Amino acid sequence: MPIMPDSWIRDMATTHGMIDPFVEAQRREGVISYGLSSYGYDARVAAEFKIFTNVDNAVVDPKHFVETSFVERRSDVCIIPPNSFVLARTVEYFRIPRDVLVICLGKSTYARCGIIVNVTPLEPEWEGHVTLEFSNTTPLPAKVYANEGACQFLFLKGEGPCEVSYADRAGKYMGQRGITLPKL
Repeated sequence: MPIMPDSWIRDMATTHGMIDPFVEAQRREGVISYGLSSYGYDARVAAEFKIFTNVDNAVVDPKHFVETSFVERRSDVCIIPPNSFVLARTVEYFRIPRDVLVICLGKSTYARCGIIVNVTPLEPEWEGHVTLEFSNTTPLPAKVYANEGACQFLFLKGEGPCEVSYADRAGKYMGQRGITLPKL
């Protein structure tokens, strides 16, 4: 599986709508960088956050997730409580080709501050806003900046198209918009 270069990402974004909106070059002046890089795309976090709170002493259960475990905020900055996490989403909407798998890695700027960004792979023919999880591993409050870089997506091209894509399976997170909580 080769990793795809900037020229391929640019072409797929501009002619096939793979990334929308698409930023054609790295933006980094005074912000956490985002946009097209050599072998990836640095996506931005939107100004929409769900901050985990345990006011009701809930148990985190992926089969029965309680939406009231979050406080919703729209802001240019999100403060993650110590040893907690926040759900967010990308500014960009992704449409993944049938012969591509996308993996995501957090930005080093956040990692060096103890903030971990977690995203599961984007499967062939999946589309939507990507839900991001920011974990604050520190004992102090931590900031995340909206409309700035959050993570880098790497595009791996398979030897051929898969037999069954995410769209073929009618995956439960297909076409998600906004921040999407766990589904069973």
